[in-house]
Amino acid sequence: MSGRDLFCQPRRIGRGAALTLVFAGVLAAGAATGTFPEPGRKAPPASSRTAPAGHHADVTEAAAEAMAHGKSPMEAAERAVSRSGDRWGAVYSQGEYEEFEEALDGQYTGVGLWARRERDGSIEVSRVQTGSPAAAAGIRKGDRLRSVDGRSVDGRPVTEVVALLRGDAKDAAAGTEVSLGLERGTRAWSETLRRARLSTDPVTVHKLAGRVTVIKVASFTKGSGDRVRSAVAAAPRGAGIVLDLRGNSGGLVAEAVTAASAFLDGGLVATYDVNGAQRALHADPGGDTTRPLVALVDGGTMSAAELLTGALQDRGRGIVVGSRTFGKGSVQMPSRLPGGSVAELTVGHYRTPSGRSVDGRGITPDLEADDEAVQRAETVLSGLGAPS
Repeated sequence: MSGRDLFCQPRRIGRGAALTLVFAGVLAAGAATGTFPEPGRKAPPASSRTAPAGHHADVTEAAAEAMAHGKSPMEAAERAVSRSGDRWGAVYSQGEYEEFEEALDGQYTGVGLWARRERDGSIEVSRVQTGSPAAAAGIRKGDRLRSVDGRSVDGRPVTEVVALLRGDAKDAAAGTEVSLGLERGTRAWSETLRRARLSTDPVTVHKLAGRVTVIKVASFTKGSGDRVRSAVAAAPRGAGIVLDLRGNSGGLVAEAVTAASAFLDGGLVATYDVNGAQRALHADPGGDTTRPLVALVDGGTMSAAELLTGALQDRGRGIVVGSRTFGKGSVQMPSRLPGGSVAELTVGHYRTPSGRSVDGRGITPDLEADDEAVQRAETVLSGLGAPS
Protein backbone atom coordinates (compact mmCIF):
# COMPACT_ATOMS: atom_id res chain seq x y z
CA MET A 1 0.00 0.00 0.00
CA SER A 2 1.19 3.51 -0.70
CA GLY A 3 0.23 6.98 0.41
CA ARG A 4 1.36 10.53 0.97
CA ASP A 5 0.90 13.27 3.52
CA LEU A 6 -2.31 14.59 1.93
CA PHE A 7 -4.87 12.30 3.50
CA CYS A 8 -4.04 12.04 7.17
CA GLN A 9 -4.41 9.22 9.64
CA PRO A 10 -6.44 10.08 12.72
CA ARG A 11 -5.36 12.23 15.59
CA ARG A 12 -7.01 9.61 17.75
CA ILE A 13 -6.76 5.85 17.22
CA GLY A 14 -9.69 4.44 15.29
CA ARG A 15 -10.77 7.71 13.72
CA GLY A 16 -8.57 7.86 10.67
CA ALA A 17 -9.98 5.21 8.40
CA ALA A 18 -12.78 7.41 7.19
CA LEU A 19 -10.59 10.51 6.99
CA THR A 20 -7.87 8.68 5.12
CA LEU A 21 -10.08 6.55 2.90
CA VAL A 22 -13.41 8.39 2.90
CA PHE A 23 -15.71 7.50 0.04
CA ALA A 24 -16.85 10.98 -0.85
CA GLY A 25 -19.83 9.76 -2.83
CA VAL A 26 -21.56 10.91 0.28
CA LEU A 27 -21.17 14.44 -1.07
CA ALA A 28 -23.36 13.67 -4.05
CA ALA A 29 -25.75 11.64 -1.93
CA GLY A 30 -26.11 14.43 0.60
CA ALA A 31 -26.84 16.97 -2.11
CA ALA A 32 -29.75 14.79 -3.20
CA THR A 33 -31.18 14.31 0.28
CA GLY A 34 -30.57 17.82 1.56
CA THR A 35 -28.22 16.76 4.34
CA PHE A 36 -24.95 17.85 2.77
CA PRO A 37 -23.87 20.45 0.22
CA GLU A 38 -22.91 19.83 -3.36
CA PRO A 39 -19.31 18.77 -4.01
CA GLY A 40 -16.88 21.61 -3.47
CA ARG A 41 -19.16 23.58 -1.15
CA LYS A 42 -18.79 23.97 2.58
CA ALA A 43 -21.30 22.40 4.93
CA PRO A 44 -24.18 24.66 5.99
CA PRO A 45 -24.90 25.45 9.64
CA ALA A 46 -26.42 22.67 11.72
CA SER A 47 -29.78 24.43 11.80
CA SER A 48 -30.15 23.99 8.03
CA ARG A 49 -29.43 20.28 7.98
CA THR A 50 -31.69 17.29 8.32
CA ALA A 51 -30.59 14.55 10.72
CA PRO A 52 -29.93 11.32 8.75
CA ALA A 53 -31.61 8.09 9.77
CA GLY A 54 -30.01 5.03 11.38
CA HIS A 55 -27.32 5.23 14.03
CA HIS A 56 -26.72 8.91 13.30
CA ALA A 57 -29.60 9.52 15.71
CA ASP A 58 -27.91 7.48 18.45
CA VAL A 59 -24.64 9.38 18.00
CA THR A 60 -26.42 12.74 17.99
CA GLU A 61 -28.35 11.79 21.13
CA ALA A 62 -25.15 10.72 22.92
CA ALA A 63 -23.47 14.02 22.06
CA ALA A 64 -26.46 16.07 23.16
CA GLU A 65 -26.76 14.21 26.47
CA ALA A 66 -23.06 14.66 27.23
CA MET A 67 -23.26 18.36 26.43
CA ALA A 68 -26.26 18.76 28.74
CA HIS A 69 -24.24 17.24 31.59
CA GLY A 70 -21.16 19.38 30.97
CA LYS A 71 -19.17 16.58 29.38
CA SER A 72 -17.42 16.37 26.03
CA PRO A 73 -20.01 15.81 23.27
CA MET A 74 -17.26 14.75 20.86
CA GLU A 75 -15.92 12.04 23.15
CA ALA A 76 -19.45 10.77 23.80
CA ALA A 77 -20.09 10.65 20.05
CA GLU A 78 -16.86 8.71 19.49
CA ARG A 79 -17.92 6.12 22.08
CA ALA A 80 -21.30 5.78 20.40
CA VAL A 81 -19.66 5.24 17.01
CA SER A 82 -17.37 2.61 18.52
CA ARG A 83 -20.35 0.75 19.99
CA SER A 84 -22.19 0.86 16.66
CA GLY A 85 -19.61 -1.37 14.97
CA ASP A 86 -19.39 1.01 12.01
CA ARG A 87 -15.98 0.19 10.54
CA TRP A 88 -15.70 3.50 8.67
CA GLY A 89 -17.56 5.70 11.14
CA ALA A 90 -15.65 8.62 12.61
CA VAL A 91 -16.15 11.86 14.51
CA TYR A 92 -14.14 15.00 13.72
CA SER A 93 -13.79 18.34 15.39
CA GLN A 94 -14.98 21.29 13.35
CA GLY A 95 -11.37 22.25 12.60
CA GLU A 96 -10.43 18.74 11.51
CA TYR A 97 -13.37 18.52 9.16
CA GLU A 98 -12.59 21.90 7.63
CA GLU A 99 -9.00 20.70 7.12
CA PHE A 100 -10.31 17.60 5.38
CA GLU A 101 -12.51 19.68 3.08
CA GLU A 102 -9.48 21.78 2.20
CA ALA A 103 -7.58 18.59 1.34
CA LEU A 104 -10.35 17.60 -1.04
CA ASP A 105 -10.06 21.07 -2.54
CA GLY A 106 -6.40 20.27 -3.26
CA GLN A 107 -4.58 21.79 -0.26
CA TYR A 108 -2.67 20.12 2.57
CA THR A 109 0.02 20.75 5.17
CA GLY A 110 3.06 18.50 4.96
CA VAL A 111 6.53 18.06 3.51
CA GLY A 112 5.64 16.76 0.04
CA LEU A 113 6.52 13.07 0.31
CA TRP A 114 4.73 10.05 -1.09
CA ALA A 115 5.65 6.79 0.64
CA ARG A 116 5.04 3.10 0.21
CA ARG A 117 5.69 0.08 2.38
CA GLU A 118 7.99 -2.56 0.93
CA ARG A 119 7.54 -6.29 1.45
CA ASP A 120 10.21 -6.31 4.15
CA GLY A 121 8.27 -3.66 6.09
CA SER A 122 10.60 -0.79 5.28
CA ILE A 123 9.20 2.55 4.07
CA GLU A 124 10.41 3.87 0.73
CA VAL A 125 9.90 7.32 -0.75
CA SER A 126 7.86 6.72 -3.90
CA ARG A 127 7.60 10.33 -5.05
CA VAL A 128 8.68 13.84 -4.04
CA GLN A 129 6.49 16.82 -4.88
CA THR A 130 8.24 19.48 -6.92
CA GLY A 131 8.81 22.68 -4.97
CA SER A 132 8.11 21.02 -1.61
CA PRO A 133 10.31 21.09 1.52
CA ALA A 134 11.33 17.48 0.79
CA ALA A 135 12.42 18.42 -2.73
CA ALA A 136 14.40 21.40 -1.45
CA ALA A 137 16.23 19.10 0.97
CA GLY A 138 17.32 16.83 -1.88
CA ILE A 139 15.23 13.82 -0.87
CA ARG A 140 14.70 11.52 -3.85
CA LYS A 141 12.41 8.76 -4.99
CA GLY A 142 13.83 5.44 -3.75
CA ASP A 143 15.27 6.83 -0.52
CA ARG A 144 14.40 4.81 2.58
CA LEU A 145 12.58 6.61 5.38
CA ARG A 146 13.78 5.13 8.67
CA SER A 147 12.42 7.50 11.30
CA VAL A 148 10.21 10.53 11.87
CA ASP A 149 11.02 12.73 14.89
CA GLY A 150 13.15 9.91 16.29
CA ARG A 151 10.44 7.26 15.98
CA SER A 152 11.25 4.27 13.80
CA VAL A 153 8.78 3.76 10.95
CA ASP A 154 9.91 0.28 9.89
CA GLY A 155 6.94 -2.07 9.93
CA ARG A 156 4.38 0.69 10.46
CA PRO A 157 1.36 1.07 8.16
CA VAL A 158 1.83 3.83 5.60
CA THR A 159 -1.11 5.75 7.08
CA GLU A 160 0.70 5.97 10.44
CA VAL A 161 3.85 7.21 8.73
CA VAL A 162 1.79 9.83 6.91
CA ALA A 163 0.31 10.95 10.25
CA LEU A 164 3.81 11.39 11.69
CA LEU A 165 4.97 13.38 8.66
CA ARG A 166 2.00 15.70 8.96
CA GLY A 167 2.25 15.95 12.74
CA ASP A 168 -1.38 15.05 13.23
CA ALA A 169 -0.99 14.10 16.88
CA LYS A 170 0.32 17.62 17.59
CA ASP A 171 -2.04 19.50 15.25
CA ALA A 172 1.15 20.66 13.54
CA ALA A 173 0.78 23.74 11.36
CA ALA A 174 2.80 25.06 8.43
CA GLY A 175 6.21 26.18 9.67
CA THR A 176 6.59 23.47 12.32
CA GLU A 177 9.67 21.26 12.12
CA VAL A 178 9.88 17.52 11.52
CA SER A 179 13.08 15.47 11.63
CA LEU A 180 13.53 12.59 9.18
CA GLY A 181 16.01 9.72 9.31
CA LEU A 182 16.89 8.62 5.78
CA GLU A 183 19.03 6.11 3.91
CA ARG A 184 20.26 5.99 0.32
CA GLY A 185 22.37 2.96 -0.44
CA THR A 186 25.05 2.85 2.26
CA ARG A 187 24.54 6.48 3.25
CA ALA A 188 22.44 7.33 6.33
CA TRP A 189 21.59 10.90 7.30
CA SER A 190 19.04 13.14 8.98
CA GLU A 191 17.08 16.08 7.60
CA THR A 192 15.02 18.61 9.53
CA LEU A 193 12.25 20.07 7.39
CA ARG A 194 9.62 22.72 7.97
CA ARG A 195 6.10 21.71 7.03
CA ALA A 196 4.45 23.91 4.41
CA ARG A 197 1.03 24.57 2.96
CA LEU A 198 1.11 22.75 -0.36
CA SER A 199 -1.15 22.32 -3.35
CA THR A 200 -1.72 18.80 -4.52
CA ASP A 201 -0.91 17.60 -7.98
CA PRO A 202 -3.36 14.71 -8.28
CA VAL A 203 -3.03 14.13 -12.03
CA THR A 204 0.28 13.74 -13.84
CA VAL A 205 0.85 12.76 -17.46
CA HIS A 206 3.85 11.28 -19.24
CA LYS A 207 4.56 9.37 -22.42
CA LEU A 208 5.96 5.90 -22.93
CA ALA A 209 7.70 4.62 -26.03
CA GLY A 210 5.24 4.00 -28.81
CA ARG A 211 3.12 7.11 -28.11
CA VAL A 212 1.35 5.49 -25.13
CA THR A 213 0.08 8.14 -22.69
CA VAL A 214 0.17 7.37 -18.95
CA ILE A 215 -2.32 9.33 -16.84
CA LYS A 216 -1.52 8.90 -13.15
CA VAL A 217 -4.34 9.90 -10.77
CA ALA A 218 -3.10 10.01 -7.17
CA SER A 219 -6.44 11.09 -5.68
CA PHE A 220 -9.78 12.49 -6.77
CA THR A 221 -9.55 16.02 -5.42
CA LYS A 222 -11.42 18.95 -6.91
CA GLY A 223 -10.72 19.39 -10.62
CA SER A 224 -8.99 16.05 -11.15
CA GLY A 225 -11.77 14.66 -13.35
CA ASP A 226 -11.49 17.53 -15.83
CA ARG A 227 -7.71 17.12 -15.84
CA VAL A 228 -8.15 13.46 -16.86
CA ARG A 229 -10.49 14.48 -19.67
CA SER A 230 -8.03 17.13 -20.86
CA ALA A 231 -5.17 14.60 -20.82
CA VAL A 232 -7.21 12.15 -22.91
CA ALA A 233 -8.12 14.87 -25.40
CA ALA A 234 -4.46 15.93 -25.70
CA ALA A 235 -3.14 12.40 -26.28
CA PRO A 236 -2.03 11.56 -29.85
CA ARG A 237 -4.91 10.40 -32.01
CA GLY A 238 -5.42 6.66 -31.70
CA ALA A 239 -2.70 6.27 -29.06
CA GLY A 240 -3.31 3.97 -26.13
CA ILE A 241 -3.95 5.21 -22.60
CA VAL A 242 -2.69 3.76 -19.31
CA LEU A 243 -4.88 5.06 -16.48
CA ASP A 244 -2.72 4.52 -13.39
CA LEU A 245 -4.90 4.30 -10.26
CA ARG A 246 -2.35 2.50 -8.09
CA GLY A 247 -2.21 3.96 -4.60
CA ASN A 248 -5.25 6.17 -5.27
CA SER A 249 -7.05 6.38 -1.91
CA GLY A 250 -10.22 7.90 -3.36
CA GLY A 251 -11.69 11.34 -2.89
CA LEU A 252 -14.65 13.09 -4.49
CA VAL A 253 -16.85 10.64 -6.34
CA ALA A 254 -18.11 13.43 -8.62
CA GLU A 255 -14.52 13.74 -9.90
CA ALA A 256 -14.29 9.97 -10.45
CA VAL A 257 -17.52 10.09 -12.47
CA THR A 258 -16.11 12.99 -14.52
CA ALA A 259 -13.00 10.90 -15.17
CA ALA A 260 -15.19 8.00 -16.27
CA SER A 261 -16.90 10.38 -18.68
CA ALA A 262 -13.58 10.74 -20.52
CA PHE A 263 -13.85 7.11 -21.63
CA LEU A 264 -17.61 6.40 -21.73
CA ASP A 265 -20.40 7.76 -23.90
CA GLY A 266 -22.88 8.22 -21.09
CA GLY A 267 -24.44 5.30 -19.24
CA LEU A 268 -24.19 3.85 -15.76
CA VAL A 269 -21.07 4.29 -13.64
CA ALA A 270 -22.36 2.93 -10.31
CA THR A 271 -25.42 2.51 -8.15
CA TYR A 272 -25.55 3.16 -4.42
CA ASP A 273 -28.03 3.19 -1.58
CA VAL A 274 -28.54 5.71 1.20
CA ASN A 275 -30.65 4.35 4.06
CA GLY A 276 -32.27 1.94 1.61
CA ALA A 277 -33.03 4.48 -1.15
CA GLN A 278 -31.40 3.49 -4.44
CA ARG A 279 -29.58 6.02 -6.59
CA ALA A 280 -27.43 5.91 -9.70
CA LEU A 281 -24.41 7.76 -11.07
CA HIS A 282 -24.10 8.28 -14.83
CA ALA A 283 -21.29 9.38 -17.11
CA ASP A 284 -21.67 12.37 -19.37
CA PRO A 285 -22.09 11.55 -23.07
CA GLY A 286 -19.33 12.12 -25.58
CA GLY A 287 -16.35 10.30 -24.09
CA ASP A 288 -13.69 8.58 -26.19
CA THR A 289 -14.90 4.99 -26.49
CA THR A 290 -12.46 3.77 -29.13
CA ARG A 291 -9.02 4.55 -27.76
CA PRO A 292 -7.29 1.44 -26.28
CA LEU A 293 -7.29 1.67 -22.47
CA VAL A 294 -5.62 -0.18 -19.59
CA ALA A 295 -6.31 0.68 -15.94
CA LEU A 296 -3.57 -0.13 -13.42
CA VAL A 297 -4.66 -0.97 -9.86
CA ASP A 298 -3.24 -2.40 -6.64
CA GLY A 299 -4.09 -2.89 -2.98
CA GLY A 300 -3.87 0.87 -2.48
CA THR A 301 -6.63 1.54 -5.04
CA MET A 302 -9.61 2.46 -2.88
CA SER A 303 -13.05 3.93 -2.72
CA ALA A 304 -13.87 6.32 -5.58
CA ALA A 305 -10.93 4.87 -7.55
CA GLU A 306 -12.53 1.42 -7.21
CA LEU A 307 -15.84 2.86 -8.38
CA LEU A 308 -14.14 4.12 -11.56
CA THR A 309 -12.28 0.83 -12.07
CA GLY A 310 -15.46 -1.20 -11.68
CA ALA A 311 -17.28 0.96 -14.21
CA LEU A 312 -14.56 0.61 -16.85
CA GLN A 313 -14.30 -3.14 -16.27
CA ASP A 314 -18.04 -3.87 -16.26
CA ARG A 315 -18.70 -1.68 -19.27
CA GLY A 316 -15.96 -3.50 -21.23
CA ARG A 317 -14.19 -0.21 -21.79
CA GLY A 318 -10.69 -1.27 -20.77
CA ILE A 319 -8.51 -4.03 -19.38
CA VAL A 320 -7.69 -3.88 -15.66
CA VAL A 321 -4.10 -4.90 -14.82
CA GLY A 322 -2.45 -5.24 -11.42
CA SER A 323 -3.52 -6.74 -8.10
CA ARG A 324 -6.78 -6.87 -6.16
CA THR A 325 -7.98 -3.47 -4.97
CA PHE A 326 -8.55 -2.48 -1.34
CA GLY A 327 -12.31 -3.10 -1.09
CA LYS A 328 -13.96 0.03 0.31
CA GLY A 329 -17.41 0.36 -1.20
CA SER A 330 -19.36 1.97 1.61
CA VAL A 331 -21.09 5.35 1.63
CA GLN A 332 -20.67 7.73 4.56
CA MET A 333 -23.05 10.56 5.42
CA PRO A 334 -21.80 13.49 7.53
CA SER A 335 -23.97 15.35 10.01
CA ARG A 336 -23.25 18.20 12.40
CA LEU A 337 -23.38 17.28 16.10
CA PRO A 338 -24.14 19.37 19.19
CA GLY A 339 -20.97 21.29 20.00
CA GLY A 340 -19.96 21.68 16.34
CA SER A 341 -18.18 18.40 15.64
CA VAL A 342 -19.08 16.26 12.63
CA ALA A 343 -20.03 12.57 12.61
CA GLU A 344 -19.49 10.67 9.38
CA LEU A 345 -21.27 7.34 9.49
CA THR A 346 -21.98 4.54 7.03
CA VAL A 347 -25.45 4.67 5.48
CA GLY A 348 -25.10 2.35 2.50
CA HIS A 349 -22.92 0.72 -0.15
CA TYR A 350 -22.26 1.15 -3.84
CA ARG A 351 -22.20 -1.43 -6.62
CA THR A 352 -20.61 -1.57 -10.05
CA PRO A 353 -22.80 -1.38 -13.18
CA SER A 354 -23.19 -5.18 -13.23
CA GLY A 355 -24.30 -5.19 -9.59
CA ARG A 356 -21.05 -6.31 -7.96
CA SER A 357 -20.41 -5.24 -4.39
CA VAL A 358 -16.91 -3.90 -3.76
CA ASP A 359 -16.96 -3.47 0.01
CA GLY A 360 -14.68 -5.99 1.70
CA ARG A 361 -14.01 -7.73 -1.62
CA GLY A 362 -12.24 -5.30 -3.87
CA ILE A 363 -11.97 -5.65 -7.63
CA THR A 364 -10.04 -8.50 -9.20
CA PRO A 365 -7.99 -7.35 -12.21
CA ASP A 366 -8.35 -9.02 -15.59
CA LEU A 367 -4.61 -9.66 -15.59
CA GLU A 368 -2.54 -10.10 -12.45
CA ALA A 369 0.74 -8.15 -12.35
CA ASP A 370 3.01 -6.72 -9.68
CA ASP A 371 6.29 -4.95 -10.30
CA GLU A 372 5.96 -5.43 -14.05
CA ALA A 373 2.47 -3.87 -14.24
CA VAL A 374 3.44 -1.07 -16.63
CA GLN A 375 5.18 -3.50 -18.98
CA ARG A 376 2.11 -5.75 -18.92
CA ALA A 377 -0.04 -2.72 -19.71
CA GLU A 378 2.12 -1.89 -22.73
CA THR A 379 1.83 -5.49 -23.96
CA VAL A 380 -1.95 -5.41 -23.57
CA LEU A 381 -2.21 -2.10 -25.42
CA SER A 382 -0.19 -3.46 -28.33
CA GLY A 383 -2.64 -6.35 -28.51
CA LEU A 384 -5.58 -3.93 -28.48
CA GLY A 385 -4.20 -2.14 -31.49
CA ALA A 386 -2.46 0.82 -29.87
CA PRO A 387 0.58 2.17 -31.74
CA SER A 388 3.89 0.56 -30.80
